[in-house]
Amino acid sequence: MTATGPVTPARAQPVLITLPAGIDMANADAAGEQLAAAFAAGAVVIADMTGTTFCDSMGVRTLVRACRLAGASGTDLRLLVTSPAVMRVMKILGLDAVLPLYQSLEDALAGRA
Repeated sequence: MTATGPVTPARAQPVLITLPAGIDMANADAAGEQLAAAFAAGAVVIADMTGTTFCDSMGVRTLVRACRLAGASGTDLRLLVTSPAVMRVMKILGLDAVLPLYQSLEDALAGRA
């Protein structure tokens, strides 16, 4: 019998969830459910908001709630935001300091803020 070294588990591929062009009271719950469906311990979920140009208070609430749920489930949720208008809302609300925001897919994949 030969001895083997410790086995390092393979990291799962990140899950990319594309969010809509606008996140508002009409679709915020559906967006949150879509994100939550991908949450699992050890998973990396990237919320692709590159096409999102509008996010109202319900959308922001959904993203904050999703981040809390992700943390509770052991999921690393990363928000990919490229729209200046959406980023401006995040900064005005101070969410750029508490939400995991990324401005490029490469950074989001690598986990570099």
